[in-house]
Amino acid sequence: MALIALFSFTAGAQQVITLQRALELTLKNNLTIKQAQITEALASQDVDQSKYNLLPSVSANPTAGYGFGRSPVAGAYAYANQTIFNVNATASAQVTLFQGGQLRNQIIENKIVLDADKTSTAKVKNDLVLNVVVDYLQILTNQDLITAAKQQIEIADLTLDKSQKSFNAGNQTLADLSQAKAGLSTAQLNLTTAQNQYASSILTLKQYMEMSPDSDIVIEKPDISKLDNVKTLFAADDVIKTAMGVNPDVHLAELQQKSYEQQIKIAKGNYYPTLALYGSLASYYSSANDKYRIVGSTPLAFQQIGTVVPTGDAVQSIAPVSEPIYGSYSFTRQFDDNFNQSVGLTLQIPIFNRFTARTSVRKAKLNYEYAQVSTELARNTLSKTIIQAILDVESAEKSYLSAVQTYQADKDAFNTIQQRYNVGLVNSLDYNTSLTNYNKAENDMIEAKYTVIFRSKVIDYYLGNPITL
Repeated sequence: MALIALFSFTAGAQQVITLQRALELTLKNNLTIKQAQITEALASQDVDQSKYNLLPSVSANPTAGYGFGRSPVAGAYAYANQTIFNVNATASAQVTLFQGGQLRNQIIENKIVLDADKTSTAKVKNDLVLNVVVDYLQILTNQDLITAAKQQIEIADLTLDKSQKSFNAGNQTLADLSQAKAGLSTAQLNLTTAQNQYASSILTLKQYMEMSPDSDIVIEKPDISKLDNVKTLFAADDVIKTAMGVNPDVHLAELQQKSYEQQIKIAKGNYYPTLALYGSLASYYSSANDKYRIVGSTPLAFQQIGTVVPTGDAVQSIAPVSEPIYGSYSFTRQFDDNFNQSVGLTLQIPIFNRFTARTSVRKAKLNYEYAQVSTELARNTLSKTIIQAILDVESAEKSYLSAVQTYQADKDAFNTIQQRYNVGLVNSLDYNTSLTNYNKAENDMIEAKYTVIFRSKVIDYYLGNPITL
C-alpha cells in the first residue's frame, strides 16, 4: 500500500506541459520579459514627469540662526557686542511660459520612447515564443529518437543473441559475433545520445518557463502524424509586405528613428530665450528688535537745545517736540510688519554658450541619420531573413519527402536481408550494414519531419500568426 501511495504522489506531482501551457508559463514567469516590462514602466514615469514639468515649481526656504559679535544696536546709532536670533522665511513659485518648445517636444519624445519600449517588450515576447516552439519541437524530436533507439537496441539484441548461438554452433566466426556486439553498442550509444539531448532540451524549456531544474514535467505529444496541414508554399512578396507591418524589429527601429527626429527639435530649443513668471512671499524676525517698536510718544514740550555762554540762559526749541516710547516687539508682530510680496517676469536670452547648442543640434541630426540607416537595415535584414526562411521550408519539405523514400527503401531492404540472414544466406557484415542504414534512415526521417514543421512555424512567426501545434 505504501508503494502504491508513493507512486500516486509521484504521478500527481508531475506536470503535463502542452505547448500552449509552456507558452503561458514563459510569458508569465520569464525574467527577461519582466526586465522589459520594468523598462517600459520607467519610460511611463518619464512621460508623466515631462507633463508635470509644465506645472509651476513651488518652494519654501525658512532659515533660523544666531549671530554673535558687534552689530548695530536697533534704535540707536551705535554698535555693541550682542547675540541676535534671526528668522527668515521665503516662499517662491515659478512657471515656465516659453522655453523654445522644449517642454512640449520632450513630452512627445518621451511618448515615442514609451511606445518603443512597449514594442521592445513585444519583441522579447515574440522571440521567446519562437524559442519555446523550437525547443518544444526539439523535445518531440528527441522523444522519437529515443523510441527509435530503443527499437534499434531490441533488434541489435536479437541479432547478438542469434549470432552468439550461431557462433556456439560453429556456423559463424568470431568476427561475425564481434560485429553483432558492436551493433548493440552502437544502438546503446545512440540511445544515450538521444537521452542526453532530450534532458538538455527539457532543461532549456524549464529555463524559459523559470521552473526549477528539479521539477518533474511530462511533455504532451500533439498529433503531428499528418503533415498535410503544414503549409510549405509561400509568396515571398506577400510575406514580406505583411511582416513589415507587424514585425517588432522593424517597428522598433521606426520608433527609434522618430525619437531621434524629435530630439532635433528639443536641441533647437536651446537657441530660444526662456520666459518665466515668478512670485515670492517673504518676512523676517530679529531678536535685536524685540524692544524697539514705537508704541507711543511723550507729550509735546519745549526742550532745551543749548545755553547762552555769556549769560548762561537756556535756549529752548522753536517748536515743541515729543520723545518716542518703545515697547515689546513680538515674533508674530515682526513677521506681520515685515511681510512682503513680489511678482514679475524673467527672461533668459542665450547669447553665447560656447557652441553647446549648435553641437547638440548637430549630434541630434547625426543620431537621426544613424537611425534612418538602422531602420533601412532592419527592413533589408527582415526581407533577406524571410526569403531565406521560405527557401528553408521548401528545402525542408523536399528533404522530408526524400527521407521518407530513403527510410521506406532501407526498411524494405533490411526486412529482406533479415529474412535471408535468418536462413544463413547473408553474412553478418551485410546484415549489420543494412541495419545501420535502416537506423540512420529512420533518424533522418524523424528529424526531417520536425524540421518541416519548424520551418513552417517560422513563417507564421514573421506573419504575426499565433504559433500552435
